[in-house]
Amino acid sequence: MTTTIAQDLCDYIAESPTPFHATKALLKQFVANGFKELSEEDDWTIENNAAYVITRNDSSIIAFRTGADYERGFQMLGAHTDSPCLRVKPNPEINKYGYTQLGVEVYGGVLLHPWLDRELSIAGRVSGVTKSGDLFHDLIDFKHPIAIIPNLAIHLDREANTKRAINPQNHLPIIIGQGDDIDFKQLLLEQLSKEGRDDAEQVLEFELSCYDVQAPSIAGLNDEFVCASRIDNLLSTYIGARAILDTQSNQASLFISTDHEEVGSASACGAQGPFLKSVLQRLTDSPAAMTQLISRSTMVSCDNAHGIHPNYADKHDQNHGPLLNAGPVIKINNNQRYASNSISSAKFKQICDKLDIPVQTFVTRSDMGCGSTIGPITATELGIETLDIGAPQWAMHSIRETAGTKDCDYLYQAACGLLKNVCG
Repeated sequence: MTTTIAQDLCDYIAESPTPFHATKALLKQFVANGFKELSEEDDWTIENNAAYVITRNDSSIIAFRTGADYERGFQMLGAHTDSPCLRVKPNPEINKYGYTQLGVEVYGGVLLHPWLDRELSIAGRVSGVTKSGDLFHDLIDFKHPIAIIPNLAIHLDREANTKRAINPQNHLPIIIGQGDDIDFKQLLLEQLSKEGRDDAEQVLEFELSCYDVQAPSIAGLNDEFVCASRIDNLLSTYIGARAILDTQSNQASLFISTDHEEVGSASACGAQGPFLKSVLQRLTDSPAAMTQLISRSTMVSCDNAHGIHPNYADKHDQNHGPLLNAGPVIKINNNQRYASNSISSAKFKQICDKLDIPVQTFVTRSDMGCGSTIGPITATELGIETLDIGAPQWAMHSIRETAGTKDCDYLYQAACGLLKNVCG
């Protein structure tokens, strides 16, 4: 079995502990492959048969190819760069019984228990002042394990396996050391120096995330599974970016991956914000032309689906339990938690049928709530025809998630087929 796409995904996840790093890694790839970097501050001159890339907030990215005539519409792929995690608080230092801890805030719908007893590091964006008085904004990554959240021994809580609950305020502060009080901002200055920012004098603010240092891996007797942190949704982000990098055709295509999906997407760089709309407006010269462009375009929102877990099969509708390594999943919800409809779903099935790619369908149980994606948000904000799909996975929002290696290939092939408009 080939695991090339899955292994490349592992490499990408390893260098992307935060949305900032995920975006930086993609930007580097796009520029290296001939995409011209644009700035929202500048005037743009957009040409046909050209490729462009733009970022916002260092954590969201849009890349597009104009094709022979982009006014005839874009085929778009959308994903998100963020994942549930623990974020360091602004004044984080806590000292108890000779231990130094950092207070953390839960970001998104984190499955908390798996964060205990894991070697953790810290990465993100730091803002400060240089010795010459200039502001700087740099990314940092400690990389090695500097923190842990130890579990409570079962001897001290005999009901731990049946009744233990985690209180985020009391039970999640990470332990980073022992001994004298530690000035966390001074630690950041030292780390900045190690990473090349020798002129940093003071740290003013930071946006930092904790992450598991265990490397992504390929697992299973026959390499069936890819196991890693942040598979939701760096799998979709990487494969969407890889597809637009590898696919050139007369069809105009666009890839977008935005931040803050896990907390609702309502931000300047989130899917509910103006990032995509503002880019499309700059590609047209009137409101009417903008409406025409959108009506000729389609969006595929790519975000992972819940694969049926053999130990918890009753959590799925009996006719809609996607299997790992059995193909991409069309996600459907009649209450508009997903944006798929019969037209967008049929078009995707036609493409997959032509490429001999198996397709699955996910519908949540009728007595359970349903998550959502950037799909309904993008459809609402733009009025664009939208489809929600994703690769099936296990343990969504855990610190360690699992997807299928074959599904990485299937999703990549389907994404390339979409961007090539193989069904015309």
